[in-house]
Amino acid sequence: MSSLAKNLFPAALAVFLIGTGCKKTLDINQDPNNPAIEQGTPTIVFPAGVMSTAGRVGGDMAILGGIWAQYWTQSATANQYKYIDAYNVKSADFNGAYNELFSGALNDYQFVIRKAREQQNWKYLLMGTVMRAYTYQVLVDLYDRVPYSEAFQGLNNLQPRFEDGYTVYQGLLAELDSALATDYRSGSFSERDQKADLLFGGDMEKWTQFANTLRLKMFLRMVNKKPAEAEAGIRALYTAGANFLSEDAAVTGFSDAPDKSNPMYEYNVRNLNVQTNLRASRTLLTYLLAKGDPRRPAYYTNSTGINQGDYATTSTTAQNAGVVIQDPTEPVRFISGAESYFLQAEALERYFGGSGAQALYDRGVQAAFDQVGVSAAGFVGGTYAYPSGGSFDQKLEAIITQKWISFFGSHALEGFFEKNRTGYPRTSAVYSDNPAYVPGQFVVSRNAVTNGQLPKRLVYPDVERNRNNNTPAEVPITAPVWWAL
Repeated sequence: MSSLAKNLFPAALAVFLIGTGCKKTLDINQDPNNPAIEQGTPTIVFPAGVMSTAGRVGGDMAILGGIWAQYWTQSATANQYKYIDAYNVKSADFNGAYNELFSGALNDYQFVIRKAREQQNWKYLLMGTVMRAYTYQVLVDLYDRVPYSEAFQGLNNLQPRFEDGYTVYQGLLAELDSALATDYRSGSFSERDQKADLLFGGDMEKWTQFANTLRLKMFLRMVNKKPAEAEAGIRALYTAGANFLSEDAAVTGFSDAPDKSNPMYEYNVRNLNVQTNLRASRTLLTYLLAKGDPRRPAYYTNSTGINQGDYATTSTTAQNAGVVIQDPTEPVRFISGAESYFLQAEALERYFGGSGAQALYDRGVQAAFDQVGVSAAGFVGGTYAYPSGGSFDQKLEAIITQKWISFFGSHALEGFFEKNRTGYPRTSAVYSDNPAYVPGQFVVSRNAVTNGQLPKRLVYPDVERNRNNNTPAEVPITAPVWWAL
């Protein structure tokens, strides 16, 4: 278990660490039979892996995602995230996140899966497989090519080859199919095992729904580049009667105390000892204001924003721009209930004639409002009415726009991914200080170093390039990953 996971572990689950020790942050290629790991059990190691995933996806990666999805922007009175807002991310950046997700989370899930197979503990096999697939999916969507089939072989292979993103997706989907085919519903979980399941408390039907929703999301990611495979996969899900999430797959239990808070709050507020680094981006803010959306006070402290990436401005307005509201107890959502409904609505529109899509879209909008405790009265079926008589593109734009708004917070990275997959929200032809600007359209950062292009990926960090000669040649962050437009 890594140090980050230890620091972010909810206090109620500290019992799992008593007397077990804690492994150091491991090399991605470190021997999985290392005694420091082998001392553990799935009951101990699984929640450690989950917290490693949550700590990064819901922490520094959420900050990155929120800037690139244009929910927030760098404050004009600080400089902590200028390099992200300028799309000037280098190989020296995000070493910790990459290492944590591989050497912490994925290494832990590998151990859990192996032990579960040995013990024929099919519940942990499914749980470990789902979290492994989710974590790998995030890495593929950020970096494209990653070590997969040759990873985690320890001393037998210190230089695992990188595989293309589609191949990794295929492998992960096959792993999910295999885990879902086991007898994971039989038997019972001990109270200790239920506590080790930070997402669903041992409810295997919800793990089934999480697995199916993740599969649906991954198939939809393929629609631009592998349309036949995407359609076949989604049709197979529906033919089999797959059930999907109706609530969040999330880590909860955070508290307003040092090392126990939501990881983005811990990273951005408590550790930096300041709350004002991230300010309202006018991209999302103008859309909320134009629609009279009552979620604005749940997102920002006031109704003034900064044009994306305009952190060098000296205007008083920018210096007093709304601060991003962060809650130390906010869950880290891997897939939210709202996202699940929007995914299903898109699938029905694409492949099943649209029957039932409007109802699922409306449920998604409602769930997104519920997520922040704000009434959706007048918005479900009103301001955000589904364009049922419109074209497919109009319907998709409505679905993705509402999904984009819902990703504000600890799962902000998904807003960035979906923009790259669908092109929505649209990209503006003018900057957001221009009178012709359309509220909610993306703009290229004022201080972008990418010749007027938006970012599409991360570059490989030094921690990987320095230890694996198979690391692919560096490509610009403006180059799309395998599934993107």
